[in-house]
Amino acid sequence: MLELQNVTVKAKKKTLLHDISETFDVGKVYAIMGPNGSGKSTLAQSILGHPGLTLTKKSKILLHGKDITGLATDKRAAKGLFMTFQNPLAIDGVTVFNVLQYALEKSMTSEEIREKAYVLSEKLGISKELLERPLNVAFSGGEKKKLEVLQAAVIDPDLIIFDEVDTGVDVDALRRMTLVISEMKARDPKKTMVVITHYTRILDYITPDEVLVMKEGSIVDRGPYALAQKIDAEGYTQYEG
Repeated sequence: MLELQNVTVKAKKKTLLHDISETFDVGKVYAIMGPNGSGKSTLAQSILGHPGLTLTKKSKILLHGKDITGLATDKRAAKGLFMTFQNPLAIDGVTVFNVLQYALEKSMTSEEIREKAYVLSEKLGISKELLERPLNVAFSGGEKKKLEVLQAAVIDPDLIIFDEVDTGVDVDALRRMTLVISEMKARDPKKTMVVITHYTRILDYITPDEVLVMKEGSIVDRGPYALAQKIDAEGYTQYEG
């Protein structure tokens, strides 16, 4: 279980998140929706411990009841947190395999990692050759998003945050990615997933147990999947004013 207690986040003297308290239960799927600039990605980055964000003293982030607020990003990842990025960074000299080997060096052999990654690359419709190239260097937007999902599936953490993984991908890519994500959830019903999105199309494949709506750094509404469908039909005008 992931619990946020009074999370207020600042960066460059500006308050980005306002006193957010929320619980993400084991085995549940959550969707976080909201217009651009509402704080969705900032919330995700705060959970992962982004070094550019400052949490106030009263802010706490608990994982399975233990306070991880002061832990660095890599320490949080080691405890079972993973996040796919909206705009994955290009890293020259580092391959996807390098990233996976670093993350899994204590639990899987290089051969096991390679075998699992190859199977997933076929499911995702990407060339195995991409796994050996510098990470995200000269990759298409769709390839980057697929590789984010591949990394999540190989590492297979307890809690995954998918940050706008559906943005900029075609229908076939979305279908492939959501199939892999759904298979992960089916194999491990206790896995918690948080899907950050503007659109409901990914939620047609991965139906959330609860939808949270953000505006101006706060959670302003919550409800079942029907809330996402209402937003799809009406937009965010209901939250204006």
